[in-house]
Amino acid sequence: MSFNSLGLSAPLLKAVAKQGYTTPSPIQQKAIPLILKGNDVLASAQTGTGKTAGFTLPLLHRLADGQLQKRRPIRALVLTPTRELAAQVHANVKAYSEFLDLRSTVIFGGVNQRPQVATIRNGVDVLIATPGRLLDLQNQGLLSLSRVEILVLDEADRMLDMGFLRDIKKITDLLPKRRQSLLFSATFSREIKSLANDFLYNPVMVETTPENSTVDAIDQKVYRVAKTLKTDLIIKLISEGNWKQVLVFTRTKHGANRLCQKMDKAKISAAAIHGNKSQGARTRALAGFKDGSIRVLVATDIAARGIDIPLLPHVVNFELPNISEDYVHRIGRTGRAGANGQALSLVSADETSYLRSIEKLTGLKIPVEIVPGFEPDPNASTAPIKQGQGRGRRPQNSGRGSSGNSRGNTSSRSGRSSNGSSKNSNRNRGRNRR
Repeated sequence: MSFNSLGLSAPLLKAVAKQGYTTPSPIQQKAIPLILKGNDVLASAQTGTGKTAGFTLPLLHRLADGQLQKRRPIRALVLTPTRELAAQVHANVKAYSEFLDLRSTVIFGGVNQRPQVATIRNGVDVLIATPGRLLDLQNQGLLSLSRVEILVLDEADRMLDMGFLRDIKKITDLLPKRRQSLLFSATFSREIKSLANDFLYNPVMVETTPENSTVDAIDQKVYRVAKTLKTDLIIKLISEGNWKQVLVFTRTKHGANRLCQKMDKAKISAAAIHGNKSQGARTRALAGFKDGSIRVLVATDIAARGIDIPLLPHVVNFELPNISEDYVHRIGRTGRAGANGQALSLVSADETSYLRSIEKLTGLKIPVEIVPGFEPDPNASTAPIKQGQGRGRRPQNSGRGSSGNSRGNTSSRSGRSSNGSSKNSNRNRGRNRR
């Protein structure tokens, strides 16, 4: 199948060709025709499967096919959980709309809002936003969502993890009842299906890969090691392997900073990216990582959303995540676009239960290696790390600190709206918009 067979307009096909794409991915083949028809869609797609183009291309087609408004009100809204992902989606929208008379912009917290407001006032057709900054500007009366025709919730599973359910509910209440809604998620969890039940109207379900599957092209390996020797081991692996581009995951922001300091002392250029970093620092770190001036990018799970490097060769779990699905998200950063990739995990005794959960989820027995001189501590406890020491489900700053409080997480788990109303009332409201 080619992009020509999907029903996209000539300007979009020209933009796709300019990006060097010839064959649509499975998620694009399935989702694009449905979105072009106007269906609400609930789609599950893993990282690196081309899901952004899967909703961006038909969204742009539908907007361009409609009647352009003189004042250019916001007609399409894409919500993302993090600044990095918002910026990446906007980059895709700009690339694909190059030959269309459509305007787009991105807004997120951590930077001055004035330039963002000025762009919106000049008129935009497509707005990509994080929930916090969007609500901030709306509450100030600086934007209107009353003309939105298409809503996209991207990486909806992560938005629930970060406690954004309440904000999503507030935002959808500001939108026209009659609209097209698209929800993209890495998994079809119970919470995601509940969210879809609340905000989508008769959605068509699209799934392209088995839930929680891993990428075949990724070479996975576990290094059993004493906890106190992890830093020395990762420095040895990077130095002796002469690795030029390595994405390293830690559980905490403090751990990311500490590891970067040790890397720098070992003459390995490194930068950390997490919620406590300013947006400028995060942007510089990511840019340096992409252009090769920074060899190692140390990130927490949430901050790493939106990092899009097609040929990233190495991902290292300095600490295993205590949520098994996050392992799949992490290693999915490598082995993309048909390239081979390597995912290594440094596992200490107290992470044994996490490793077992990951192997159960993926259905794989990950090969284990022990490096001489970096043996695991035979006397260390295998009891799992206490929740307070791990990343848990505590949200990191993604534009507005209040968006991710514990009450938001509770509401996301319950599947109920923040004001206590039942799913049925939301479902009925959804039916009324068609």
